[in-house]
Amino acid sequence: MARRRRPPRPGALTELPPLKILSQILLLQSIWYAVATVLILFSALVAGKHFSFDLVLSWRALRGDTTVGWMLGLVWMLNSFIGVISILFFISRSKLVPDFALTLHFIHLIITSLYSNAIPRNWLWWALQVASAGMMTSLGVWSCQWRELRPINFGGGSTSSPNANSTGDSVQNGESSAGGGDEEQGYGRGRGRGRGRDGAGEYEMVGMKGEEQEGPHPA
Repeated sequence: MARRRRPPRPGALTELPPLKILSQILLLQSIWYAVATVLILFSALVAGKHFSFDLVLSWRALRGDTTVGWMLGLVWMLNSFIGVISILFFISRSKLVPDFALTLHFIHLIITSLYSNAIPRNWLWWALQVASAGMMTSLGVWSCQWRELRPINFGGGSTSSPNANSTGDSVQNGESSAGGGDEEQGYGRGRGRGRGRDGAGEYEMVGMKGEEQEGPHPA
């Protein structure tokens, strides 16, 4: 008898086909570089600096002793925050966020090293990558968990309220009609005065003496 295979762990990468994982990585990487290019281009134009792809792909431009280097650091952090939004929309699973966030920065390390023909030797660049990966992981996991734990609305609340209101109105109408019928027949509910059944005059309920004293015993 052949052994049965154990089902994969819930949330594992084995649930996703390799082609889908690759397409998601390429999509996130493309969005990350596209947004970074737009932000760096805007910042360079505002600062009056000449734009080049060295500001995006080279680690030598990210220096701690220049204003441009610190500006690039802030822009990359803003880009990572926008990357959290893309992870929330395209990944949507908190268990997969660390894998995609670390893969994104690892691919960025390879592309930067190939573009600059050297492994980054700038401490600010490495500190920026650690801070960026940590922010994307923590915020991505929190946002995906918040989305996963949101209550599911099946539309039952909107239909129950009118029924409850109509039921309450019918009960109130029934009580009022019952009270009116009793008053018409001369049975006043909770009142000491009322009308007779024939409608001729009013009467007042008075306690009888026989209720207070015992009646005579039969001979």
